[in-house]
Amino acid sequence: MVQQRKGQEEEGVIHTNNGTTLTSTESASQRQVVPEGTLEIGTSVMCTATFDNQEHLGEIIEQRMDSKYGVMYYIHYNELDKRLDEWITASNVVSVAKSLPRVGSGGSASGLEDTSMQNQKMTRRQKRQYAEINHLSPSVEELPPLDQYLEKEHQEKTKVKNVQVIELGRHEIDTWYFSPYPEPHASCQKLYICEYTLKYFRKKKTLLRHMAKCTLKCPPGDEIYRSPARAGTALAGTYTNPQISMFEVDGKKAKVYCQNLCLLSKLFLDHKTLYYDVDPFLFYVLCEVDKDGHHVVGYFSKEKDSAEGNNLACILILPPYQRKGYGRFLIAFSYELSKKEGRVGSPERPLSDLGAVSYRSYWTRVILETLRDCKHSMSIKDISDRTSIRTEDIVKTLEGLSLIKYWKGDHIISVTQKIIDEHLRTISSEKNIEIDPSRLRYDPLIVTHHSGKRVHM
Repeated sequence: MVQQRKGQEEEGVIHTNNGTTLTSTESASQRQVVPEGTLEIGTSVMCTATFDNQEHLGEIIEQRMDSKYGVMYYIHYNELDKRLDEWITASNVVSVAKSLPRVGSGGSASGLEDTSMQNQKMTRRQKRQYAEINHLSPSVEELPPLDQYLEKEHQEKTKVKNVQVIELGRHEIDTWYFSPYPEPHASCQKLYICEYTLKYFRKKKTLLRHMAKCTLKCPPGDEIYRSPARAGTALAGTYTNPQISMFEVDGKKAKVYCQNLCLLSKLFLDHKTLYYDVDPFLFYVLCEVDKDGHHVVGYFSKEKDSAEGNNLACILILPPYQRKGYGRFLIAFSYELSKKEGRVGSPERPLSDLGAVSYRSYWTRVILETLRDCKHSMSIKDISDRTSIRTEDIVKTLEGLSLIKYWKGDHIISVTQKIIDEHLRTISSEKNIEIDPSRLRYDPLIVTHHSGKRVHM
């Protein structure tokens, strides 16, 4: 749930979707022990979810006593992502159900494979392609031994969402995942966050005192891009209302801001691991601009010196700004930086489910448009040189579209103009914000290994 704040709310009180009231300062140590006779952790239950008032099969992950509502259960719904995990009252539990086998660690739906696919014996390559196309996370058992250990440790640490709600600027946002905020903030049901400094507070009045003295109205870095102010003077597709701007923030120069940005983003990213060691990273922060300042929409980060050639490490669009084309804009921006640097790039793996969808959509559009605009045959290398997309990503995208063949040890693009136009028509309704390269003020930097200092390329 994302909603605009309306009026003055009661200090330190949260009203949840199911009508329960929780205090924002209630800590784990203050919660009572759940009495005997309640349902045990690990029990599979049918329960009424608060987000749609429908019955879903779920598993009890945690339990606690609430002073007003009695026993409460923290539920993971078997066929839904962890972002929908929630506390429910005992009255929402309809019945105890038989346990069902778990699927991928990301909480992807079981039964996504259709019957015909289940009855076939698939090769490893077919299984991998099927998982990539449907954005399925591998189960823990399918991971290498070390990754299994790390995944199980991650699941245990983050199984219960700590902060339930944040207030950021004019938005009040339900969180999706656990984030390792320091105590006592980590035990607050609601956090108040300054949208300019990203400092976090337990109480609204503390935030208001901070805002009264805060002079910062934009991210603490260099503004390297701003969309045109008027539609008539802009390249097609580059005008936005409101205007948007991009800031480059150095993790070493603005350490506290970048750490706070990472903690904020972890509330909406399940497998983010970077929280405090921000020095080796650059953060590119996207903002909407109005008379009051620059309001954070999302960001992506990248290593200053990536050994794997990654041009993006982490990407997030905050929930109030999703489905507006901003995610695709950030991906496109990362490739514009790669073009300025004269190198190909690729995102760091693994991608989140939403990240995988966004990248596949971006790669599809860019590759098809490149093929459409070219009047002669192109190789994979030609496409990579023009777009800065890594050749492996181009091959996988074309395979997903069935536009490539493997012949005598080489990949051959097999496509006609009619097929390209048909594919482009299917994605024509997607929101797309173009970038005007002439408005990009970016001076590429590299790391010199002998001194560790950053110098101009």
